[in-house]
Amino acid sequence: MTETGRDMSQEARPLWTSKEVSEALGVPSQAEWQAQGVSIDTRTLSHGDIFVAIRGDRLDGHDYVSNAFENGAAVAIVAADAKLNDINGVDETHLLRVTDTQDALERLGQAARNRMSGKVIAVTGSVGKTTVKECLGLVFSQIGKTHISQASYNNLWGVPLSLARMPADTEFGVFEIGMNHAGEISPLTRQVRPDIAVITKIANAHIEHFDSLEGIARAKAEIFEGLGGLKTALVPADSEWAALLTQSAKDVGARRVVSFGESDTCDARVISFKLHDHCSCVSAEILGQSVTFRIGAPGHHQIVNAMSILATVQVLEEDLTSAVLSLGEMKAMDGRGRRHNISLSDGELIVIDESYNANPESMVAALKTLGQFPRLGQGRRIAVLGDMKELGGQGDALHKSLVEHIVNTDVDIVFTVGAQMKLLQDALPGGRRGAHATSVDGLKSFLTREVHAGDAVMVKGSNSMRLSELVKCLVDLDVEEGFGAPIVQNEGGMS
Repeated sequence: MTETGRDMSQEARPLWTSKEVSEALGVPSQAEWQAQGVSIDTRTLSHGDIFVAIRGDRLDGHDYVSNAFENGAAVAIVAADAKLNDINGVDETHLLRVTDTQDALERLGQAARNRMSGKVIAVTGSVGKTTVKECLGLVFSQIGKTHISQASYNNLWGVPLSLARMPADTEFGVFEIGMNHAGEISPLTRQVRPDIAVITKIANAHIEHFDSLEGIARAKAEIFEGLGGLKTALVPADSEWAALLTQSAKDVGARRVVSFGESDTCDARVISFKLHDHCSCVSAEILGQSVTFRIGAPGHHQIVNAMSILATVQVLEEDLTSAVLSLGEMKAMDGRGRRHNISLSDGELIVIDESYNANPESMVAALKTLGQFPRLGQGRRIAVLGDMKELGGQGDALHKSLVEHIVNTDVDIVFTVGAQMKLLQDALPGGRRGAHATSVDGLKSFLTREVHAGDAVMVKGSNSMRLSELVKCLVDLDVEEGFGAPIVQNEGGMS
């Protein structure tokens, strides 16, 4: 069973009791209560949750304490100096006052980590970390009780919140850790204390905050500082920074470094593969064991991701057969490659939702995946691209450099959104230029009129560009009554 926020079957054993929380925080509770979850957002808070009033950059959770109790919070953790307004009718005995609520959330997370005796995996990287985290959750849920961090809860609030939500009897915990600047991963990995730390691909994400890619690699290597238990590091062998990552792991006491990728020297290596528009078939050797399997999500990048996942299973000496079968059930996530089959009056339109985020590496991978789609009748391969943020002084050149990949993957037409993508639009060969708009609002009606049956449309850009709204417009074209899945906007984290 995968538990991604709360375990709804845990009626007999609450997630937290008043006594446990009091001990974790070092403050007395004036009432007895039980809690089934932990929340820092009243919009998603469920009945029976602990509400932690976090003071953020823009919002102060103390302004929403009354909302939390209206939504059924069991207790609220608030700052001792907070002046709470509009809490008439709130039972003061269900307030826990602490010196600092961020520290309290971290203490609660640490208490959850301390009481859990299972294995813990942490994942970071510039590209693919959320997908790897989700797939590890899928794989280990077939083996034992598994808890994974929800959405992209990978920052200073998301990591301790994910820890605090972990049930005591969890057998496998999987956590994503992100960063925008150097030094941000170190305190988070020390909270998680992973048995295994995985680094996915290093790329030009957030390069404006770093002097070089080497700086990004060193920042990602901070994840090894928290290693405990098995103290095993997994590094991408095909990266130019593989030696740096390996040495960084050894320098902080890693007992074992496992490499994964496509080179012949990898501990977990790809032997051969065949790409299809809807899946990939792979033969590999995982720490000496040969396996052949199918990955349910398409794209070459998913094959390397699979090597890290299977290596993790093998290091833990768990069932590799079960793991490879689980990979066949793998599906791309909303905003990260999910495919929508849209029924139009005259046929089917394919929409590939890559709208959650973008950097040069992930953009190239998405274009390659689009290029794998077979042409259906008069159908076209259409890319709808939004600006890639946080690239600093390299941004203009990196946007224009996508021309080569668009031509090589035989994308027919490109629609663009944003000031920097205008540079790409102007650099494209004339026959591949579609419309350009400064924002998604200027492209919505044009795009929905332009697409037709047989087209494959890939939508990708940084989350702040709001390209998920274009995906929704295309999904809404579906003429079949009851077409289902809503577009879910993932809550933001760091890369």
